[in-house]
Amino acid sequence: MSIIYLSPVRSEGEGPSPAALAAIDSEWPLIAAELDLLDAQIAFINAGPYASVLDRRRVRRAERRVLEVSRELADQETAEDGAA
Repeated sequence: MSIIYLSPVRSEGEGPSPAALAAIDSEWPLIAAELDLLDAQIAFINAGPYASVLDRRRVRRAERRVLEVSRELADQETAEDGAA
């Protein structure tokens, strides 16, 4: 998983560069999958001793989705590096 570095916003009112926005846009499926995983984990923790099998299944599915999206992004980066 890569971390996107965004430079501080300049005082002239400029926002992130188009390249930074494109990088965020390309990684958005991973961000969304990680947010879903976080939601599932919070629900599981809040259920405490009353957590059901379905709560655990939701966490496992969200974990699997994060891995799938990560793999897809890595494959895209590898393909782009190979084409360059």
